[in-house]
Amino acid sequence: MLIAIATDGGYVSAHFGRCEAYTMVDIQNRKLDSMDKVDNPGHAPGAIPEFLHKKGVKKIVCGGIGARATEMFEQYGIEISAGIEGTIENVIQLLKEGSLTGKESLCMPGAGRGYGIEKTVCNHAHEES
Repeated sequence: MLIAIATDGGYVSAHFGRCEAYTMVDIQNRKLDSMDKVDNPGHAPGAIPEFLHKKGVKKIVCGGIGARATEMFEQYGIEISAGIEGTIENVIQLLKEGSLTGKESLCMPGAGRGYGIEKTVCNHAHEES
């Protein structure tokens, strides 16, 4: 299965659409078959789900993702594992073991999006408001 991990440095990116790159891993029979890194093509509505779909991605791993992006990935049949933190190396190990468990997205809706929530930054532990 081809999996895209939103990547910043050697870590899972807190923001799927604003990451620097995607670590593309192909996991077959609990083994890493291949690994590559592709640059983020740019954060625009619908661009990244389409880009990853065309590459054959079946799953996206990220820290945070919004409702609109979630819908777009679902339209392409791409599974989402959000709420993931840690090193890329650790995430790959969990993927090989079949034990990576997604949680609630690390990003909460922001101001100006019609959600009635007045904030301009996410609620990540490493970010200050």
